[in-house]
Amino acid sequence: MSEDHPAADQPARPAPNPALMPPHPPQERGPWLKICGLRQNAQAAAVAAMGVQALGVIGVASSPRWLAPAQRPALFAAMAAANPACLGVLVVADPLDGDLDALEAGQGHQVLQLHGQESPQRCAELKRRLGLPLWKALRIRSGADLELALAYEGVVDGLVLDAWVADQLGGTGQAIPIELLAGFRPGLPWWLAGGISPERVAPILGQIRPDGLDASSALERAPGDKLLSRVTELVAAVEAWRQP
Repeated sequence: MSEDHPAADQPARPAPNPALMPPHPPQERGPWLKICGLRQNAQAAAVAAMGVQALGVIGVASSPRWLAPAQRPALFAAMAAANPACLGVLVVADPLDGDLDALEAGQGHQVLQLHGQESPQRCAELKRRLGLPLWKALRIRSGADLELALAYEGVVDGLVLDAWVADQLGGTGQAIPIELLAGFRPGLPWWLAGGISPERVAPILGQIRPDGLDASSALERAPGDKLLSRVTELVAAVEAWRQP
């Protein structure tokens, strides 16, 4: 963190196990930034070119940000052409065994993000069968949910914590109460999602230290249609907190 910002008043957390870090993180300095819910190739290229660490595409058909499988490779290719270091993340929920062909490597994404009810056992099975890094998203409404998150240590490669909203898996713009996360220091990298906007970066990072921030709805004019000016503001806000 730069000298302009006082350190958060919390004990140092254990260093993440290098074996569980996201693949080839493009920057050693944190926090990382992921922009999720892209649907347009040109916007994906523009966002990747801003130097974000990851870009997410939604593979959940019920989501207004869903992108059909046939369209995903071109979007990820546009991302990679603009920034080869940017990670392509495909977001799915409770994939069935019959769905796995569309989730395998070689279709543009490097990471699979699981946003359903996948147990640690199911995550381990999917990791073995797909051979891809997995991030597990969890919806948080209490300390008990954070205890559940710890059950995924040693199984997945990262966690994404989002706010709990009934009947919605994510992309709601709702935020987890920061006080719930004050003592959360898992032994693997984690991303904070839910209402991440340029204006909230300082209040968040002044209190807690996620490895990354995951933004979507606060940057949009409509689901899947990003306001590039807002993304630029978010990139700048996060950069101000990056360690030298």
